Amino acid sequence: MDPVGLQLGTKNLWSWLVRLLSKDPEWLNSKMKFFLPNTDLDSGNETSDPEQRIILQLRKLHVQGLATWQSFIHCVCMELEVPLDLEVPLLSTWGCDDELTSQLRAEEKSRRESQLHHGLKRPHQSCGSSPRRKQYRKQQLELAKKYLQLLRTSALQRYGSQIPGSGQPHAFHQAYVPPILRRATAPLDNQCGTIMGNPRVEDGTDVSISDLFNTRTNKGPRVTILLGKAGMGKTTLAHRLCRKWAEGHLDCFQALFLFEFRQLNLITRFLTLPQLLFDLYLSPESDPDAVFQYLEDNADQVLLIFDGLDEALQPCSSTDPEDPDGPGPVLALFSGLCNGTLLPGCWVLVTSRPGKLPACLPTEAAVVHMLGFDGPRVEEYVNCFFSTQPSREGALWELQTNGRLRSLCAVPALCQVACLCLYHLLPDHAPGQSAALLPTMTQLYMQMVLTLSPRGHLPTTSLLGLGKVALRILETGKVTFYARDIPPPLMAFGATHSLLTSFCICTGPGHQQTGYAFTHFSLQEFLAALHLMASPEVDKDLLTQHVTLNSRWVLRTGPKAKLDLSDHLPTFLAGLASCTCRPFLSHLAQRGEDWVGTKQAAVVQALKKLATRKLTGPKVVELLHCVDETQEPELASLTAQSLPSQLPFHNFPLTYTDLAILTNILEHREAPIHLDFEGCTLEPHCPEALVGCGQIENLSFKSRKCGDAFAEALSRSLPTMGRLQMLGLAGSKITARGISHLVKALPLCPQLEEVSFQDNQLDDQVVLNIVEVLPYLPRLRKLDLSGNSICVSTLLCLTKVAVTCPTISMLQAREADLIFLLSPPMETTAELQRAPDLQESDGQRKEAQSRSLTLRLQKCQLQVHDAETLIALLREGPHLEEVDLSGNQLEDEGCRLMAEAISQLHITRKLDLSDNGLSVAGVHCVLRAVHACWTLEELHISLLHKTVVFMFAQDPEQQEGPQNRAASLDSLMLQMPSELPLSSRKMRLTHCGLQAKHLEQICKALGGSCHLGHLHLDFSGNALGDEGAAQLAQLLPGLGALQSLNLSENGLSLDAVLGLARCFSTLQWVFHLDISFERQRILLRGNKTGRGIWTTGSLPDLPAAAEFSGFRRRCIPRSLCLSECSLETLTLTRLCATLEACPGPLELQLSCEVLSDQSLETLLHCLPRLPQLSLLQLSQTRLSPRSPFLLADIFSLCPRVKKVDLRSLHHASLHFRSNEEQEGVCCGFTGCSLSQEHVESLCWLLSKCEDLSQVDLSVNLLGDGGIRSVLECLPQVPISGSLDLSHNNASQESALCLVETLSSCPRVREASVNLGSEQSFQIHFSKEDQAGKTLRLSECSFRPEHVSRLAAGLSQSLQLTELMLTQCCLGQEQLTTLLSLVQRPAGLFSLRVQEPWVDQAGVLSLLEVCAQASGNVTEISISETQQQLRVQLEFPRQEENPEAVALRLAHCGLGTHHSLLVRQLIDTCARLQQLSLSQVNLCEDDDASSLLLRSLLLSLSELKKFRLTSSRVSTEGLAHLASGLGHCHQLEELEWSNTEFDEEGTKALMRALEEKWTLKRLDLSHLLLNGSTLALLTRGLSHMTLLQSLRLKRNSIGDVDCCHLSEALRAATSLEELDLSHNQIGDAGVRYLATILPGLPELRKIDLSANSISPAGGVKLAESLVLCRRLEELMLGCNDLGDRTALELARELPQHLRVLHLPSSHLGPNGALSLVQALDGSPHVEEISLAENNLAEGVPHFCKGLPLLRRIDLVSCKIDNQTAKLLTSSFTLCPALEVILLSWNLLGDEAAAELAQVLPRMGRLKRVDLEKNQITARGAWLLAEGLAQGSSVQVIRLWNNHIPCNMAQCLQSQEPRLDFAFFDNQPQAPWGT
Repeated sequence: MDPVGLQLGTKNLWSWLVRLLSKDPEWLNSKMKFFLPNTDLDSGNETSDPEQRIILQLRKLHVQGLATWQSFIHCVCMELEVPLDLEVPLLSTWGCDDELTSQLRAEEKSRRESQLHHGLKRPHQSCGSSPRRKQYRKQQLELAKKYLQLLRTSALQRYGSQIPGSGQPHAFHQAYVPPILRRATAPLDNQCGTIMGNPRVEDGTDVSISDLFNTRTNKGPRVTILLGKAGMGKTTLAHRLCRKWAEGHLDCFQALFLFEFRQLNLITRFLTLPQLLFDLYLSPESDPDAVFQYLEDNADQVLLIFDGLDEALQPCSSTDPEDPDGPGPVLALFSGLCNGTLLPGCWVLVTSRPGKLPACLPTEAAVVHMLGFDGPRVEEYVNCFFSTQPSREGALWELQTNGRLRSLCAVPALCQVACLCLYHLLPDHAPGQSAALLPTMTQLYMQMVLTLSPRGHLPTTSLLGLGKVALRILETGKVTFYARDIPPPLMAFGATHSLLTSFCICTGPGHQQTGYAFTHFSLQEFLAALHLMASPEVDKDLLTQHVTLNSRWVLRTGPKAKLDLSDHLPTFLAGLASCTCRPFLSHLAQRGEDWVGTKQAAVVQALKKLATRKLTGPKVVELLHCVDETQEPELASLTAQSLPSQLPFHNFPLTYTDLAILTNILEHREAPIHLDFEGCTLEPHCPEALVGCGQIENLSFKSRKCGDAFAEALSRSLPTMGRLQMLGLAGSKITARGISHLVKALPLCPQLEEVSFQDNQLDDQVVLNIVEVLPYLPRLRKLDLSGNSICVSTLLCLTKVAVTCPTISMLQAREADLIFLLSPPMETTAELQRAPDLQESDGQRKEAQSRSLTLRLQKCQLQVHDAETLIALLREGPHLEEVDLSGNQLEDEGCRLMAEAISQLHITRKLDLSDNGLSVAGVHCVLRAVHACWTLEELHISLLHKTVVFMFAQDPEQQEGPQNRAASLDSLMLQMPSELPLSSRKMRLTHCGLQAKHLEQICKALGGSCHLGHLHLDFSGNALGDEGAAQLAQLLPGLGALQSLNLSENGLSLDAVLGLARCFSTLQWVFHLDISFERQRILLRGNKTGRGIWTTGSLPDLPAAAEFSGFRRRCIPRSLCLSECSLETLTLTRLCATLEACPGPLELQLSCEVLSDQSLETLLHCLPRLPQLSLLQLSQTRLSPRSPFLLADIFSLCPRVKKVDLRSLHHASLHFRSNEEQEGVCCGFTGCSLSQEHVESLCWLLSKCEDLSQVDLSVNLLGDGGIRSVLECLPQVPISGSLDLSHNNASQESALCLVETLSSCPRVREASVNLGSEQSFQIHFSKEDQAGKTLRLSECSFRPEHVSRLAAGLSQSLQLTELMLTQCCLGQEQLTTLLSLVQRPAGLFSLRVQEPWVDQAGVLSLLEVCAQASGNVTEISISETQQQLRVQLEFPRQEENPEAVALRLAHCGLGTHHSLLVRQLIDTCARLQQLSLSQVNLCEDDDASSLLLRSLLLSLSELKKFRLTSSRVSTEGLAHLASGLGHCHQLEELEWSNTEFDEEGTKALMRALEEKWTLKRLDLSHLLLNGSTLALLTRGLSHMTLLQSLRLKRNSIGDVDCCHLSEALRAATSLEELDLSHNQIGDAGVRYLATILPGLPELRKIDLSANSISPAGGVKLAESLVLCRRLEELMLGCNDLGDRTALELARELPQHLRVLHLPSSHLGPNGALSLVQALDGSPHVEEISLAENNLAEGVPHFCKGLPLLRRIDLVSCKIDNQTAKLLTSSFTLCPALEVILLSWNLLGDEAAAELAQVLPRMGRLKRVDLEKNQITARGAWLLAEGLAQGSSVQVIRLWNNHIPCNMAQCLQSQEPRLDFAFFDNQPQAPWGT
């Protein structure tokens, strides 16, 4: 009997436990191995008695501690058959600490201490040396051998076979299949990612375990990094390596150490490398220094495995420590081992999950990717797992028939779980049902948990408890835990079901503890997810905090960093949110399904939020996993639709499962998607996961990891992607075998449009095999084979394919580039799916001949014999748009052959032979070879720049292809004469080293080209010299009519250059000679403009530029431009002598740095000898201050001069008149520093000119004195137009001087002075004496002392009738003084003042100013908001009878001051005829103003006009005004518009109208007229028989009111204007009006706009308007008139109609056309407005024309290009047209072209509005061309068209009249005009 049992007093219980365990010793061994991982079960058996052995094992378990012993007892009760009557005492007896337990612990502690080697020294201590060295080495070797054997024994014990747990088959731990291993060959990048550049993984063969270590490497660190996602088997492989080594398979290594970072994280103290190896792994029996020395000596046979680098918590430094052998952190030792500073030469294997790796890993480390299982490996694993089971075939069948389960099994850990589930499910389920229960990873684990309860009783408490532990460990960031961290029942539960694993943790020498962890991270995460979903302790907020997406592992640094490896926790949460899991969770939580559903809904909602965010590629994959786990179609659809159309996956590993899930999610997407995989680690069988994915439109792979196996798998998937249009496989290791599979698959994808096999290192035959598939891809547009080296012969074979294949449009080969572009024909779907017939029919040959091919073979090492082969291939081929053979080795002979073959090769655009070694001798050969080529348009040869380019013009039959512009533009071009000949060609022989000796041969070769058309010849950059220029002048007549000749940069002297001017007389084609002598730019041009050239540069993207250059149809004179040379007297004399024989007209443009007075005089004296001269320009030439006087005298020297313009003494131009021109002379000297001393001389010279029209002396230094001198000289200078003295430092003195001198200048018509920022001073004259003069003075800042002088000047200038003073600082007092001082003998004088104080002064003050006037006031106009006062005076002043004045004053009732003012006003304004008050306030002075006005009105017997508009008047004030107006019996015009009155005030006004029978014009617009007030109005109107104009706009007049109004107007037989717009008269009101309109014979204008008139009312109105014979203006817009009204109006329009406004009248095409046809040919129509009507198919156009039409408004009428043609052509029939409004329509470039064509013929057109149309930059350019023809248009509005901002700026800089701004930038007319 065991003493333990005796001491416990539980003899029977102890004996029973021993007997129970004796029955199953293997079970006890397995528990010993779990609770004591390092225990050697064999060596510890000191007795052969089984019972004693069990007692010893129990003692070892007991001494481990109470927690371990209790957990073991729970395992006994849980797993073995223990009777219930013994289970309770067993758990209660040994569940507490007692005396025996303490004793056993003391004994065990003593035993462990006795086992320590007392003489063992620490590895860092010196162990000394033996006196005999050889004997020591022998002893060292023996110790090392013992240690190595001990290592193998320990490894075999640790990693040997495992005993399966409860419910697991025997093969659960025994089955092992190595996963796929792929080696990456690119270097490691620790900062940016795992691997630098394009990771390359050999694809064809697997990397075996032995291949992981290349033992032949002798230098550098021997580090291998094994990367794989969670579950791929990294730790299993590490244990497998240890076991294989212990069994003797890895014989290349003598020692192997395995460290797990999850255990190393627990080591916080510093260690040396010997301490790491011996204290933490396995200690030697003796002399550890000797053992370590042996390991150092044989380091190349030592392997150290570090598992789980991604779990490391401490930072890892890449810098070497100061003492590598000293103690340091564990990761510092790891870094030293990797970098070779510790144990140099040893082998290191590191396992990690993918992501950012620490910097301590060397960049040259070998990287191996662990990619999981493919199909064969899955089957192999299943066979091993079920090796002896009858259900093996059933398991294989389930996997083969269930694709989702098969994709899950690609992860080895999930494959193991799936096999375990099938092991339990297959016996109880029918075929196919077992796999159906395993659709997701979550449900795999759920079924595994369900297997833990074979009796149907789910251990809910244990599962939730274990889940809580799992979550707590995850949140703390630790992987391992101890027995004290988990309750014993849960420990027993985990141990029983193999949910937990154990291991020994060495924390120091002799200090070991047993640590525990979950068997896998995924299992731990699943259990944690179970706790989160099923535990009542977790609410929804806490639950959703765990629904996150982890993109990848990020390196953790710092001592407080936590381990975060919860890769699958969100995935498991999503999986548990599936409806399928709801019953399971409900049972587990012991809650209802509604409670579980609430939590599941929270998870789904969190995923929906994530699905709508913008995520990176790794996070997208994680999200797809979560969504797929939920099995929610709605969530899957939302996620699929939220994915971007371009979905990139860059530089992170992807598995077959990832792509399978991506395919599943995309099934819920309708829109196509583009997938781009670049730099991703992909398994070879990954493409098989994309089978049937019909949403993929673009699929691209770029990775060295893709090889033949990958291509083979891809070829099986491609035919199933029905929408695939683009396929890319770039940068791979694919070979001929892989390509063969793809070539077979591509014909099964007829919808492909682009295929790319870039950078795949394909050989020649493989490339040819790929090209053979082109006929089978009818929609293909691009094939990219770049980056695949091929030879010249293969390139020629590819050229033959390009020539013969009818769909190829371009072949481009340049060094590494090789691209085919194709133009597939338009065919039906059925034809596309039919296999092509390789035997080409006649129709196909015809199609091939009509197509166009571009061939670019650049830098391909082609030689002369290759050129011959190429010519033979191309001769029978299609039309060649471009052939580019630049950068080859053709030399002279090859270039000659190609040039001779041009006429046979059908090249339509370009042949490029640049950089082919052409010499000067070869140039002659090339020129001779192309002389007969009719289509050659340009040849450019530059030997310096290695350029040889031929450009061709298309044949006429080729110009009608689809590549040309729209047919409408073509037809337009046929109507326009082109300035460019059809056969014009350019020959550019630049920088070829040509000399005079070469010219004869060159010209002989060119002679054959001249008969083909006008020739542009360019010899620039050669070495012709003077001799060559002279020889060329003799040879030029033999070349015919050239278009241009460029002789720039040929070393010509000035004599030779001037000699070229003789060409004007000897060569008829020379029209322009441009010479820049210093830069040696010499160009002779003909009379045609350059093709497609803008005035100051070329505009991009304007293909129509060349064709429409014909707009510039003007007479082009001959011109000579000479610049950058010294113009001495002799030079100018020779030049003019040379030009005397030149035919005219001639323009001479000269430019030099300085032109002396002598040279200028010489030039001016030569002008009479040049009668053909039309223009002389001196630009950018400095002239002397005497030059203005020399030029002013030119009119006497040369009477033909009509204009002289000198600017800033640097730019001068002289314009000459022809014989028929009789215009006046213009003379301008601006910015010439002229001062007062120069005025007299200049005016004397100008006085000799009899027909002087304009003189411009602005921007000089005249000052007040000079301006006075000019004004004094005006009577002697016969100016008939204008004089400009602006910007001459003028002051008030000059303005006053102008006023004083006006009396002596009878021909002055108008003068204006602005002394503000504008600084203008202009005087306008008439040819005869002017009776009335106008003077405008602005911003003159007059002081009080200036007022009297101004008044004196005004009094003397009797012809001055109007003076405008704008902001001249005249205050109220100064203005009063001015009005009182102005005295004239007779006549009218008008003074208009605009000052800021006017709006604050008030009516009383302003009338007080008027009362002081010296003459009789006849008109007063006051506008406070405009700050304006206008007074008209009549002289001499007539005094009124004093008695009559006193009588009127007695009835005023005013104070003394106001009585005096009234007296003055009555006296001054006795003859007042017009009183106008606008925007005034008559309420602010207690109605004093209105009382004063009443008093004034009582005395105004001659008042004819009274206006009160937009003002404020009180009721009392209005009564005063009405009372005063009642006595104005001569009143003819009365306006009270836009002034608010109440009803009483309105009635008072209406009563004042009762006796106004003399009224001719009445305007009451904007007054509210109700029944009573309207009755008063109609009563008054009934007596106004002389009324001519009635305006009642916006008066709220209804149909009944209109009835009364109509009756009142019957007596107004003189009525000419009736405005009732913006009321509500409706159809009923129109009927009343229609009855009286025929009775108004003088009616000329009627406006009924916006009156709610329908077609019925419109027809009635139209019928009555027929009888209005004198009607001129008809305005009916904004009514619903419709076509019925328009047709009725068109039947008989008034004969004298001038204006027709029908905007927004609901007109259609028929109505509009009928109106226009009725108007066509009318001699009176001036304005037409049909805006905002639908004229889409009936745009108005005229056949006869409208001679007086000034404005047409067709805004927003839906006019497009087609309908605009007739409209624009009819504009030419309207010669008076000034404004065209076509904005907000559908006009494009075609309409712009039509409009541009008619612009030059519109002589009076001022404005064209084309806003908000569809005009592009080309259309705007065409409009600019039209404006360039001298059009009078001031602005063309182009806002909000399809014109980019930069292009708009460019166009506006060339043509400022094009306006692209939102606001109209045109200047407004000044006030008062």
